[in-house]
Formats: sequence, C-alpha cells, structure tokens
Amino acid sequence: MQIDQALFEENERTAPVADERQYLITGEYRCEVGGWLPQVTVAYETWGELNADKSNAVLACHALTGDAHAIGWWERLIGPGRPIDTDTHFVIGVNVLGGCQGSTGPASIAPEGKPYGIRFPMITVGDMVEIQARLLDGLGIETLLAVAGGSMGGMQALEWTRRFPGRVKKAFITASCAAHSAMQIGFNETARQAVIQDPRWMNGEYLKGEQPDGGLCVARMLGHLSFLSDAAFTSKFGRRLQDKIEFDYTFGTEFQVESYLKYQGSKFTKRFDANCLLYITRAIDYFDCQSLKGASAEYLFTSFTSDWLYPCYQSEAAHQMALAAGCKSRHEVIDLPYGHDAFLLDGVVQGEMVRSFLAEG
Repeated sequence: MQIDQALFEENERTAPVADERQYLITGEYRCEVGGWLPQVTVAYETWGELNADKSNAVLACHALTGDAHAIGWWERLIGPGRPIDTDTHFVIGVNVLGGCQGSTGPASIAPEGKPYGIRFPMITVGDMVEIQARLLDGLGIETLLAVAGGSMGGMQALEWTRRFPGRVKKAFITASCAAHSAMQIGFNETARQAVIQDPRWMNGEYLKGEQPDGGLCVARMLGHLSFLSDAAFTSKFGRRLQDKIEFDYTFGTEFQVESYLKYQGSKFTKRFDANCLLYITRAIDYFDCQSLKGASAEYLFTSFTSDWLYPCYQSEAAHQMALAAGCKSRHEVIDLPYGHDAFLLDGVVQGEMVRSFLAEG
C-alpha cells in the first residue's frame, strides 16, 4: 500500500494553543503494590457538554508519552464532527498518575519540598485507572458511554472494563494488548537502561534542569524506531543523505533518518521527565490481564497489519478473552502501512468503525 506523505506527519502532535488543563486534588492514595502518596493531583481537559442524564461521557486514555490534551494527540478521531464527536459527546482527557504533564508523578514536589524522584512509589495501570475513577467521581459521572485508548491507553481501557464493570458501556481499544511480550518488555528495558546508564541520572536524584537528556534522547530514538514500519521509514527516508550529496566518512550525521531520530529525541527531552519514563514503562510491563470475567462492556478492538510493536495477534487474544467472558466484541484488522503510529494517524478506516460503534445502542 502506498504511503500518503501528506498524512505521514506522524510525530508533530497538535499542541494546545493555551493551557486549558484543569486540576482535581483527589486526596491521599495507597498504591496497589505498596507505597503511599499523601496527596494526588490529576490534570485533565474536557471538550463538549455533559448532557442532562450524564450519559454521553467518553474517557480518552493516552499512550506512553501522551497527556490530557486528547483533542491534540488524537486529533483525527476526537473533535467537532470527528468519530468521537465533541458536538455530541463529553470527552475527558486525563494525564495518568506517574505522568509529568500536570498529574502527580516522580517529578512532582514531595511534602518535604523536593521532587519525589525514585522515592515515588511503584505504580500500576490499575493505579492509573483508580485515579481516573476518582476524577469521574469528582465530576459527578457515574457511568461512561465509552472508554477509548491506544497502546498504553488501550491497557487502561481494558483495565477499566474489568475493574469497574458497571461504569463502562463500551470500550474502544486499538493497537494494544492484555500483557506485554518479552520483546515489548525488552524494548522498554533498553529505554530504561539508556536513562539509568546516563551519568546525569544520579540514581534518580537529578535536579530540575539537569536531567539525563542524553539517555532520555536515546530512549526516545529507540521508541521512534519501534513506532513506525519498515515501509514507512523507507518511504520517508530511504538512504537519502542529510544536507549533502556524498558521505563525509565521520560519525557525524550522514543520513536523513539519523537527523530525524536525533531531532525527535532532543525534542522529547524538552517536555518529558526521565524518571517518569522509567515508572510508566514499568507499569505497562507489569500489566497482565488474564481474564475479563465479570466485565460487561461491549468491545471494539482494532489492530494494524504493519504494527510489529503491538501485532494483531495480541488484539485478537484480547478479543477472544472478551468473548470468553460473555461480552459482545469484535476485532477489526486494518491494512495500513504506518506501523504502530497508525492508531494515531488513521481517522478514516478505524474512524468509521468508532463512529458506528458509539452510535450503536
């Protein structure tokens, strides 16, 4: 399949024009595997209007490096007239517990006045969902029309359906899984070690403005390699050189793809905390949903043929798990060449599926 280069601006996520985040202080929280937080703040954004009976709420759960600004990073699916239509739905985007975009995480200031660093307790996807549930309680929303998410966001959506089965009617889960494979854990551990091996990591006690940018940059470069497909890289870069017509025969930047990865890595260090990456990747590696027994949601799973990071068989396994639990479920495999990033890029094929899924009674 030919790659649409106009579409293939895969990493220039739409940033908010202004900071429209809202904050809810949810009180103290004891984490699922031990550890305690004296106070948790959750950052969120909303779009649309909650209807009179509060039956039109959709929770959008973000992926690993996302944030509460769902209408930006999922702009092809969320917005006025989009498949998740903010003209008819009340959409909530939440920055996860452990994040660094407004919610309490390792970069947050602990009671004694210093960042938590690695004194922050270990968290799970279940903890993320528990805090999201507290937010919904604060907003007065008892039941979600739908919870939606891709990649790590899909794990949160899956966890919602088994942890709070009476609160979720529908779940749209794309490019995700019920448990990481050895390869997926391996990618995350390599990214963590890139951070940890950076001398500036200082056992997680680095000062603000002095984080291990070198290691974090490499971790992000690795991530981008896994987000795209071979076809996507070939189409976008091939073996084209960067601002030259022949090799310099040095260890400087020779190829366009090298320049691209360095740029994406460097850009990432300006908006993300290194310890946050460690905690969140650990949380999704720990996630292991072995059964959906007791769940009552209706599921839509989508996966992409070119996604080798979260391959289609993992979505199929989750779909079969839903069927085994007696839930209505379908799994749609979409043939697009963009790799794992397809779940963010495709607003047409999966978009129509989502539109009809939400409209069904």
